[in-house]
Amino acid sequence: GQRVVAVSAGYGLSIAITADGAAWSWGLGASGKLGHGDTQDQLLPKKVEALAAGQRIVAVSAGDFHSLAITADGAVFTWGEGERGCLGHGEDLSNQLLPKKVEALAGQRVVAVSA
Repeated sequence: GQRVVAVSAGYGLSIAITADGAAWSWGLGASGKLGHGDTQDQLLPKKVEALAAGQRIVAVSAGDFHSLAITADGAVFTWGEGERGCLGHGEDLSNQLLPKKVEALAGQRVVAVSA
């Protein structure tokens, strides 16, 4: 099994970080807030594969309609509902079904996020 080192819960979803730096999410998939590339609900924890590609996750935050993660190098990724600009992708207010890097914070070392 995986050793969980952190958990965040939002409206109908949970995200956990395991000791190996992977993120796992489950619950309601509306707006893509689970980060699995679709809007399907997940009844069991499922690895967020888009964050697994060479990224060690050190912090996560699950909100009502979107989620955030910080990598070991301080980059921020967001996914879920983009309607009100809460994902940080500028004029792109579309829902993000997969984690997307917040380019406006490139070069900054972010240490905490909250959804």
